[in-house]
Amino acid sequence: MIDPPGGQELTELLEFIRDSRGFDFTGYKRTSLNRRIRKRMHDVGDQTYTDYRDRLETHAGEFTELFNTILINVTSFFRDNEAWDYLRDEVVPTLVRRDDEVRIWSAGCSSGEEAYSLAILFAEQMGIEAFIERVKIYATDIDDDALATARRGVYSHRLLEAVPEALREKYFEPNGGGMAFRPELRRRVIFGRLDLITDAPISRLDMLCCRNTLMYFNAETQTQILSRLHFALRDSGAIFLGKAEMLMSNGARFLPVNMTYRIFRCRPGSHEAVEPLAPVDVARTMSSEASRHRRLRELAMDGDTSARVLIDPDGIVVLINKEARSLFSLTPRDEGRPLRDLELSYRPVELRSLIERAQTERRAVRLNAAERAISPSEVQYLDVHVVPLVDADNIILGIAVSFVDTTAFVGLQREVKSSREELETAYEELQSTNEELETTNEELQSSNEELETTNEELQSTNEELETTNEELQSTNEELETMNDELRLRSAELDEANAFLSGVLSSVPAGVIVLDSDLRVRSWNRISENLWGLRSDETVGEPFFGLDLGLPTGPLREPVRLCMDGSVEERLDVAAVNRRGKQINCAVTCTPLSGSTTGVVVLIEPDRR
Repeated sequence: MIDPPGGQELTELLEFIRDSRGFDFTGYKRTSLNRRIRKRMHDVGDQTYTDYRDRLETHAGEFTELFNTILINVTSFFRDNEAWDYLRDEVVPTLVRRDDEVRIWSAGCSSGEEAYSLAILFAEQMGIEAFIERVKIYATDIDDDALATARRGVYSHRLLEAVPEALREKYFEPNGGGMAFRPELRRRVIFGRLDLITDAPISRLDMLCCRNTLMYFNAETQTQILSRLHFALRDSGAIFLGKAEMLMSNGARFLPVNMTYRIFRCRPGSHEAVEPLAPVDVARTMSSEASRHRRLRELAMDGDTSARVLIDPDGIVVLINKEARSLFSLTPRDEGRPLRDLELSYRPVELRSLIERAQTERRAVRLNAAERAISPSEVQYLDVHVVPLVDADNIILGIAVSFVDTTAFVGLQREVKSSREELETAYEELQSTNEELETTNEELQSSNEELETTNEELQSTNEELETTNEELQSTNEELETMNDELRLRSAELDEANAFLSGVLSSVPAGVIVLDSDLRVRSWNRISENLWGLRSDETVGEPFFGLDLGLPTGPLREPVRLCMDGSVEERLDVAAVNRRGKQINCAVTCTPLSGSTTGVVVLIEPDRR
């Protein structure tokens, strides 16, 4: 047998999670479970399951990150529109015809979109007032974070794009930056944590929505969960599954309504009925314990369908039941007489010898097909059973003699014997035909098993593909969120750069920013006007290697002191500007504040 993905280490990790946090993932499909856990291990840099278990033991917050990775919360409003349209047109009208309460369960509701979609569907069918009065929707999941989102009932405009505009305006209202489900309808949707594997199901349901949840479990766990879901539904209640889920082996419990959209009904009468226990009639009990026991023995004897006689060790007849009195023309007065005085002792068989043998050997003696002539043309056959009644001390207390009428059996046996030869001839012919049929049947059975195996593999592959699709969709949503954040951050950086450039351009002096390697990082417009070098000609170049009208030699020591001592240095330097004019410059060297090491050189030309 091939080990499941992850092997024993994965099994031990799952058992650790179950024992420490109460989340039982052992019933999930190992392939997808292994893939999701490996993804989280890659994110935190762990190579083996043992290393990751050590992380879980030392970092309690890692459990939350792991659960968020395993529990793929991919959902949307009216997911698979065509299936919801069929549900609206064909299924929901049949569920709301009665006047009593309508109970609905959204199992695996994630962040609540499915539960609110059901609420909209039923409110549109019944009217809002009737919905508030009669409908109750239970929505459950094991992800506490997703349930918290569902309970708030507030969704972004992007998530509500799947809801038609008319329904958005009717059932949602503005709330901050999003839209909130109407409060009076929200109160009819009850959210709670429920584990489909271990917790008791919600009962007496008219409809159960469990979409793309079963496909994460292995076949054994799916069977267990479907048994619970079947128990939860009323007769003819509807169950709505995901497009990758089927009820191939549950035909005795569910009838297909539409296989394309995975809608089924609970088969009427498929719930096992429990018969109530009949009450005890105390008035019929006997007042005397002894007489009640004696009466019980008499009724038991008379109720026996075989003729029975009880004889004590001295050969006295103690009890004759109703069937024996009728068969041998005996009366209650014969009770108490010696057996030897009754015709029964020698007809239809010599009974006394059988009784003596049973007493001697202390075991039951049986005689089959004893003949008893009823009339010259009619014979009765009886099986005679002689049983010694022995107590705990191995003392014989009496003999029980039973007569079982086997006349019909003996006649049938003779007929069977006469027909056997004919049957043996026919049997040989049938045997040859049967061998051919068996060969054909084995071939058909083999083909059927291959088809079933292929079907199960296709079903498993379909579920796996759907699981992978949801994982990709979840990853895509994460990337979209990251892209939105990066786009916002880029805009903020552009704005900051524009602001900084404006500030540097507004300073009425030359501003030169040097990094820790004394290369130019910034060169403002005044510096360009003073020395005739553009910013793209200077940025990234060594400052003391530039050909300027400003002598850079005298600046080396102030720049070094400023870089090492983090103190401001000032000096006057004679220079020549880009027009060749002699100017006197006041140069200020200031350490660059912040996380980056560098120097800001401020050059103010003498404007006199």
